[in-house]
Amino acid sequence: MTVTSPAKRKPTIRDVAATAGVSRGTVSRVLNGGHWVSPDAREKVEAAMQATGYHANHHARSLATGRADSIAFLLTEPQHLLVADPTFAILLRGAAEALAKKGKTLVLLVAGSEAERANVAQFVGAGHVDGVLLISSHEADPLIDTLIETGVPTVACGIPLGHEDQVPTVSVDEVGSARIATEHLRSLGRTRIAHITGPEDTPGGRFRRVGYRDALGKLHDPDLEEAGDFSRESGREAMARLLDRAPDVDAVFAASDRMAAGAIVELRERGKRVPEDVAVVGFDDSGLAANFEPPMTTMHQPFDDISAAMVELVLAASSGREADSVTLPASLVVRASA
Repeated sequence: MTVTSPAKRKPTIRDVAATAGVSRGTVSRVLNGGHWVSPDAREKVEAAMQATGYHANHHARSLATGRADSIAFLLTEPQHLLVADPTFAILLRGAAEALAKKGKTLVLLVAGSEAERANVAQFVGAGHVDGVLLISSHEADPLIDTLIETGVPTVACGIPLGHEDQVPTVSVDEVGSARIATEHLRSLGRTRIAHITGPEDTPGGRFRRVGYRDALGKLHDPDLEEAGDFSRESGREAMARLLDRAPDVDAVFAASDRMAAGAIVELRERGKRVPEDVAVVGFDDSGLAANFEPPMTTMHQPFDDISAAMVELVLAASSGREADSVTLPASLVVRASA
């Protein structure tokens, strides 16, 4: 004869409250965002949840509150860039960690094609998420208009061109950072400083070029600019065109580390030494720069701070509070390439 043990009773809010020594109302407020709860009480409730093994019924809670308790990380780029471009993976990890601390779930959405944009618009419009973290927006992308029309709280990483005053943003000082990078090359005595730009319809492409030009002033030469798309191959191709047109180039500021890496590969192919013949500075410092040969001088973006700030803003907006845009500083990291 087999004796079946009775199923273990699942812990309830009442159990958590008793263990924490607080009211059930306090536990409920912690589960619904922690508003009007002291840090001490919140810490007691979280410890009690862990001790009792309590897990909130998110489906039931969403039905009762009308909230999904999830935030979308929306990448408006082709899917392969989530792996190919390390900046996106770092931002994704940071956002997931920041949301986990708030008891929220992150939902990854990719909208790099027309079909994907349509699916995302339907998903977000149906209320499956409480807010959107918009990553890598392009000026002509219709999706941001859709997000604004649906009224879903949206926070953009970087200033969304054409919608500058319509959604809160978290960004680095693109113009000032590019100016610092270019001025560093000038301080090394370089006089023929080229720039490999990012796409003109992105804030990184447009504003970093502005900073480069500002730093050069009257020394700016339009022939020393070449366009890329932030990829390594585009950096190599742009460097080749620059050398064909201006073989006396003695420095390059690339708008991304991936393009800087491609530029260095091309310089080596042409018999140029880095940094002796041509100094190179990139932008991002997402891991590639430090591990490249030679290690690259670059502008460091504080990606963890960017993710955390975006999460704070989108949660504030989704709770009906005001969410002001944030600008963070980037810092120059000097390594062997310049």
